[in-house]
Amino acid sequence: MALDTVEFESADDIALADRMKAGRQAIISELGKRIIGQADVIELVLLTLFVGGNSLIVGVPGLAKTLLIATLAKVLDLKFNRIQFTPDLMPSDITGTDIIQEDTTTGRRQMVFSPGPVFANIVLADEINRTPPKTQAALLEAMQEHRVTIQGRTYDLAEPFYVFATQNPIELEGTYPLPEAQLDRFMFHIVIEHPPEDEELSVVRATTAIIDPHFERTVNGDDLVAFQRLVRRVPVADPVLRYALSLVRTSRPKSKQAPDSVKKYVAFGASVRAAQFLVLGAKARALTSGRYHVSFDDVRAMAHPVLRHRVLTNFRAESEGITTDSIIDELLSTVAVPRSGM
Repeated sequence: MALDTVEFESADDIALADRMKAGRQAIISELGKRIIGQADVIELVLLTLFVGGNSLIVGVPGLAKTLLIATLAKVLDLKFNRIQFTPDLMPSDITGTDIIQEDTTTGRRQMVFSPGPVFANIVLADEINRTPPKTQAALLEAMQEHRVTIQGRTYDLAEPFYVFATQNPIELEGTYPLPEAQLDRFMFHIVIEHPPEDEELSVVRATTAIIDPHFERTVNGDDLVAFQRLVRRVPVADPVLRYALSLVRTSRPKSKQAPDSVKKYVAFGASVRAAQFLVLGAKARALTSGRYHVSFDDVRAMAHPVLRHRVLTNFRAESEGITTDSIIDELLSTVAVPRSGM
C-alpha cells in the first residue's frame, strides 16, 4: 500500500486535524509566555497529551520541569495536582482513603471516601524515585486504567488524565529505581538538558523580573479527548507498522535479527507497548505536522524517547560506558527502512 494513499476520508476528521494543528501552535505560544526554549521537550509533552499517555521527565534541578507542567495545566485550564514523592509517602496519600464521617443531622457515623491528589486531570509526580516501590505502584492502575481501587471499590478518574513524573539523574542517595513494570507505562522518557547560552541568558533575565502572564485558553480538556480519538483513527501503511515493530523486536537480545551490540550489551529489550507507543507517537507527530498519513521518519523521531527506558543495558554496558541512546542509534542505522510503498 502506497503511503501517500493512506489518508483520512472524513471531512470532519480533516477539520478536527486542522484544529489539532492550530491548537498545538496556540499552546506553544502560550507556554512561551513563561517557558523559554526547550522546544524539543515541549513537543514531546504535547505529543503525550494528544496520544493520552504519561511521560517521565529527567533532568537536573532548575530546568523548569515542574514549572512546565504546572504552566501547561494553566494554559489548558485543567485541574492540576503536584505530589512531592518522599520516603515516608504512603499509597493512600496518593489515591485517597476511607475516613469516618459523622452525619450532623442523625449523629450516625459512616465511612466516606476522601479522594487523594491523583484525582486531577494532570498529576505531577515530583521526584518519583524518592519513594519506595510500594508507593510508586499506587500510580500503576491510574496510569493504565484511569481509575483507582480502594477497599474493593473502583473510582474512575476524570478525563483527560495524565501523569507526568520527574527524576533527578545526578542524585542517587535516598532514591529507589522505578520498577520495569512502572517504567513501561510511561510513553516517553524525556531528557531535559541545560539550554544554550542565549536561552539561559533570557531565562535569567525573565525570571529576575516581574512575571504575571495572562493565558489565552484556546484548547480545553474536551478538545484533548477528541484529539486522542482522532490520533487513533489515523491510518498507517503496513510497511510503517512493520518498521516500528522491527525496531522493537531487534532491540531484544534473543532476536535473530539483533545486532551484535544488542546481544552484547542489552539485558532486556523493549516490550510490545513500545511498538504501540512508537506508532501512536508517530500518528500524533504526523497530524501536528499537517499530514494525514504516517511516515518512516515519524517513527524514527519517536525511537529515542519511546525506547530509552525500555531497552535495559547490562553490567558490561555500564562498565564500558555504553548508553541506551547509543544502542538506539545503532538500531536506527541497522534496521532497514522498507522500500515498499515509498
